[in-house]
Formats: sequence, structure tokens, C-alpha cells
Amino acid sequence: MAKALLGYVGGSDPRVLSEMRRLQQRVHDLESELVRIQAQNDALSAAARREDSLLDSFDVTTAEPALT
Repeated sequence: MAKALLGYVGGSDPRVLSEMRRLQQRVHDLESELVRIQAQNDALSAAARREDSLLDSFDVTTAEPALT
């Protein structure tokens, strides 16, 4: 009964297998993209922290006025 409900008739449908392979490849591609984007995000966050610390090192209270 369960096999009939699932459409099982003498073996796996090649279309279903093809779609499953395509979806597995898509998941793999998306996981790879996620790892790449996370690494890029980490690098940008580190650069932003370095920039913030560089800006914090300036003492703006004793800075000279800009020439106009």
C-alpha cells in the first residue's frame, strides 16, 4: 500500500533521481556560497574594527583648526 501511495512502480523514476541530484548540487553550491560570504563578512568586520581603532587614536580636542 505504501509503495502505491508513493508512486513506486518497478523502480525509481529517472526524473526524480535527476531532480534529487540537481537539488543536492544546488544545496552544495549554496553552502559553499555561504562559507565564502561568511569569510568575506569576517574580513570586512575586522577591517572596520581596525579603522575604528585608528580613528580613536586621534585626539580631536587638541587638533588645529582647518585652514579656510
